[in-house]
Amino acid sequence: MDGKMLARLGAVVFVAVAITATAIEMTRKETPPEMGHARAVEPARDPLREEQRRCQQLGQAAASDPDCMRVWAESRDRFLGRPPAPAVPTPEGR
Repeated sequence: MDGKMLARLGAVVFVAVAITATAIEMTRKETPPEMGHARAVEPARDPLREEQRRCQQLGQAAASDPDCMRVWAESRDRFLGRPPAPAVPTPEGR
């Protein structure tokens, strides 16, 4: 066998394998995955998150609001994984 004949034979075998693989893939029937009944999960109510939203709506005034300062400190502690700081007594609470 010379090189030309070997190249032609290789090409014919390659085309035959490609056609066979295509025919097998086209005749295969795929069943759609069963859709389980998923329940809607309602996230737990987070009062800290609600307070953050309230402070966000206050805008610039939130910088001087003591409740917003407390919320931001608590949020920062939660994010950093630190235990919440003990409540600081205010002068009004004597």
